[in-house]
Amino acid sequence: MQDFLSLGIEKELSSALRENGIAQPTAVQEAAIPLLLEGKDVIAQAQTGTGKTFAFALPLIQAIEPETKGVQGLIVAPTRELALQITNEVKKVLRHKPEVNVLAVYGGQDVERQINKLSGGVHLVIGTPGRILDHMRRRTLDLSTVTQLVLDEADQMLHIGFLHEVEDIIKATSVNRQTMLFSATMPDEVQRLAKVYMNKPERVKVKSAQITLTDIKQSVIETTDRAKQATLFHVLDAYRPFLAVIFCRTKRRVSKLQEALKQHGYNSDELHGDLSQNKREKVMERFRKADIQFLVATDVAARGLDVEGVTHVFNYDIPEDVESYIHRIGRTGRAGGDGVAVTFVAAKDRNYLQMIEKGINQTIKRKKIELEPASSTSGQEEQGGKEKRHDNKKKRTGGAQTSHTAAKKQGRFASQSNRKRSNTKKTTQSRTKRHP
Repeated sequence: MQDFLSLGIEKELSSALRENGIAQPTAVQEAAIPLLLEGKDVIAQAQTGTGKTFAFALPLIQAIEPETKGVQGLIVAPTRELALQITNEVKKVLRHKPEVNVLAVYGGQDVERQINKLSGGVHLVIGTPGRILDHMRRRTLDLSTVTQLVLDEADQMLHIGFLHEVEDIIKATSVNRQTMLFSATMPDEVQRLAKVYMNKPERVKVKSAQITLTDIKQSVIETTDRAKQATLFHVLDAYRPFLAVIFCRTKRRVSKLQEALKQHGYNSDELHGDLSQNKREKVMERFRKADIQFLVATDVAARGLDVEGVTHVFNYDIPEDVESYIHRIGRTGRAGGDGVAVTFVAAKDRNYLQMIEKGINQTIKRKKIELEPASSTSGQEEQGGKEKRHDNKKKRTGGAQTSHTAAKKQGRFASQSNRKRSNTKKTTQSRTKRHP
């Protein structure tokens, strides 16, 4: 098996990768890095969770000449969360190259602070289309010196309406640039963009089914819309995740489910597009620290989410296409770790399930949860049920952690969770008031 040195990555960057526990390149890295080091344009079709960030970041960083003034590299991402994630990954390998200056630019952050940093000399900019264009209009960001351009998650970028912004950004860069386009899917508009703005690109493809099947244990729980919420609560208590993401189809359903989880004593929070950037960053920081156990999110808000230690993904609402399913469950089983993905399916969802199974070329194991009927007369019985849930939480050891760091986090989280459950038990509401 190849290592990063054999792919052509310089010793300083390879050492930084090893210090971060990354010794062997992934499939997309093995395929893309040599091509990019040769200076070729590359179109790579790969999901998140495949190591695609380092596939484009390592050659880009290696090509930067610190003594040369001006922005040399530009990475464009569809969301602020993904831009920040890429920036964090890049900074991990720049510890041995302090002479390379990197800056993330995105909305919701103080623009004057960004301007000050840009004026001080930046080699690599990572940002969202809107804020990049804002700096271009202010004449605080000159892209004419950019020779390395990355469009990450291009399909998502165009899907949310950034086509014209992306074209304006491309046109502002050097005509002699090297262009790297990474996308989970290749719809017509992405292919058209590549045809117009790329120079004889080489194509790299990592099959999505390989990602889905290798490291993630998938299952389907058959339920009804009326029983779905109670079934979810039952499954959360039975599986006892360390960290989990729960996906809903809309922002309204995210908020509704989050309210129900809070009412029943779960340590959860929500992530969707209606939250302010400051609030979203605070939620993500708490989730990364395992101060939150369950993150309820929409697809767009969680795109690019990369959190160490996520053991479970729950599709409370089944995704409506194969790509979204793959992106969702890719939040767990990261970097070769094990993960669990559970999808709740009602009768009306069966067509979506069939489509997903066809797309990943696998029949997903079905399960059915038999719920005990809620008592309408016995308050003691309900209290006993709550006490049983509390006892289960006290026994939680966190499931399948993906790293020593996650294990240390878990010990802290377990004590927090037990204290919260103990307090919650005193004020629990009757299960007869629960609505699906």
